[in-house]
Amino acid sequence: MDTRNKANRIRLLNFSTPQMRAFHLSWFAFHICFFGWFGIAPLMAVVREDLALTQTQIGNTIIASVAITVIVRLLIGVLCDQVGPRKTYTGLLVLGSIPVMGIGLADSFETFLLARLAIGAIGASFVITQYHTTLMFAPNVVGTANATSAGWGNLGGGTTQIVMPLIFAGMLMLGVNEALGWRLAMVVPGVVLFFTGIAYWLFTQDAPNGNFSELRVRGELPYATGEHGAAQSFLAAAKDIRVWALFVVYGLCFGVELTINNIAAIYFFDKFDLTLATAGLIAGLFGLMNIFARTLGGVFSDLFAKQGGLKGRVRWLFIALVCEGIALVAFSQMHVLSLAIGIMLVFSLFVQMAEGATFGVVPFINKKALGAVAGIVGAGGNVGAVSAAFLFRSESLSYQQGLFYLGLTVLVLASCVLVVRFSDATEAEEASAYRDAAGDDAGAGALSLR
Repeated sequence: MDTRNKANRIRLLNFSTPQMRAFHLSWFAFHICFFGWFGIAPLMAVVREDLALTQTQIGNTIIASVAITVIVRLLIGVLCDQVGPRKTYTGLLVLGSIPVMGIGLADSFETFLLARLAIGAIGASFVITQYHTTLMFAPNVVGTANATSAGWGNLGGGTTQIVMPLIFAGMLMLGVNEALGWRLAMVVPGVVLFFTGIAYWLFTQDAPNGNFSELRVRGELPYATGEHGAAQSFLAAAKDIRVWALFVVYGLCFGVELTINNIAAIYFFDKFDLTLATAGLIAGLFGLMNIFARTLGGVFSDLFAKQGGLKGRVRWLFIALVCEGIALVAFSQMHVLSLAIGIMLVFSLFVQMAEGATFGVVPFINKKALGAVAGIVGAGGNVGAVSAAFLFRSESLSYQQGLFYLGLTVLVLASCVLVVRFSDATEAEEASAYRDAAGDDAGAGALSLR
């Protein structure tokens, strides 16, 4: 959908405009959702002992944590089209805080599985983040805006790997045992989720010109009925083969990242005989690359668009995916800790740039069904994670072998990018929109501090 008064620059230290408030609160909200979503992952070595979980059961909980997100992402995208990102995000954050805090009540594999299933719903926050920044930023910087907000949100995966073991250690220092310590530790991200939801309601608005309800009253946005209703919006997106190609592509990058977030700590803990804190720190480096890596994916997407239009964005996405697959295969073959860490960082760079490149393309697929497109593509990330998780639940297949097969899959399915094409008319229209947006602030970079 098109809205007026989109920002054509990202002024990082400016909190006075609705565009930049949405930018900062959306990435922070997604960051905190990651914190709650994967808060239990770096503590799984302790949970495994407390609840006597097998590798298969751990694999099932990993699948549960990302499976429900597929359905919720499909629904949340359409919900954004109907009621706007502000109401949608607030509801998800407040309701999502409940199972995050409640997982500490689990006393068996079954209850732990159900808790991880419920927590997985907050992973749909990504769709709202991308939706909100797409509404707020112009074509010349939308790739950078989407990539940066999502990347800094994904950074929560790294923060979690580092911070949760420290919170757990702090609980032990208070005199509680390990069984109680991991349960109390999970209260922390739950509380932060709740208050972030309140802040989102108070300090953001749906679009540059106001909330959806106001825009509809003023006639600037059609009411969500008839051809603009939820069903029609979803069908319009679902009929487009390019959406499903990007669905697969996002599974190859974000799905892989989710998988690594779930297994990295326990992989380094078991393979290299490290302490829980050290394994968590190393695993956290993978997620910490989101400080800049996903942003680079969006920046390159915008730069490729400057020279090659929408075809340039697609071309860059293909390059990033192929490099990701090669790096993942290499990582799976590392037996020396220092080399494993180095190759993991290279792999992390490309997987996150591929994510940024994907959502550098998404805003241009169907502007009238933006939420539905973002929801379907976003769901693809979780379908990828669920599919990959089956490689790591079998007792007969090592994590190292699973990573190798996953890398080969990325290399083969990267060809799906070639399905994403645009008509000459759309290419010309978007090239003109890009020039107009860039011309309003000629010579300025996409990112600035003021």
